[in-house]
Amino acid sequence: MGGAIVGLLLTLFGGGGSVLATPWLVYVVGLTDTHVAIGTSAAAVAVNAATGLAAQARAGQVKWPCATVFALSGLTGALVGAHIAKQVDGRSLLSWFAVAMIAIALSMLLPRRTEGDPGVHFRPRMVLKLAPVGLVTGLAAGFFGIGGGFLIAPGLMASTGMTLANAGASSLVSVALFGSATSASYAASGLVSWPLFGALVLGGASGTLSAIPLSRQLAEKPRMARSIFAFIVISVAAYILFNPS
Repeated sequence: MGGAIVGLLLTLFGGGGSVLATPWLVYVVGLTDTHVAIGTSAAAVAVNAATGLAAQARAGQVKWPCATVFALSGLTGALVGAHIAKQVDGRSLLSWFAVAMIAIALSMLLPRRTEGDPGVHFRPRMVLKLAPVGLVTGLAAGFFGIGGGFLIAPGLMASTGMTLANAGASSLVSVALFGSATSASYAASGLVSWPLFGALVLGGASGTLSAIPLSRQLAEKPRMARSIFAFIVISVAAYILFNPS
């Protein structure tokens, strides 16, 4: 079930959907090692993101040049972030993760002059924004596990002016790449549970298929999509912060 929920949210909201993966493994499945939960969820989310990316690409929602520059800029950051995170206490890592989640979710609720330009095209000067934002986002994604991917869609929107629908679809390029880098780092340290990885991937495939028709509907209601996204992120963050375990 957890994999299906993560797969559905990944396809709908891009990187933001992965915020549930690590909390699900810790609080529902009962993994006691936060680092194993992060490594396992990163591996599963990377595969589910690739599946969702294929579906969104067929729907024509992915802004490939912008997404590629952003993802490649963040790859080094993801590897550095994963290395640092393995040295940090698991509970502290989850707490900092939750605080960052709330900050980003609140920013998504701020009024906007425009909902974004669905016809945005890559221009060379965009690199000046895409590259540094991608690097910082990759660092966060690696540090928090791919749960940091909830920064990717807002980062793409701020760097290019694209809509949330396009940003969510385009962010899957980064989610797949950052998740692969993060999980490879954790796997090298023996911090991935492969049976749980398999269960999340299988569930994620069904979630992705369910999300495609919903994705088309939310693309027509960007304000509602942002509100749903923010509510999910804040709810999970609040649970992490106030759960005593």
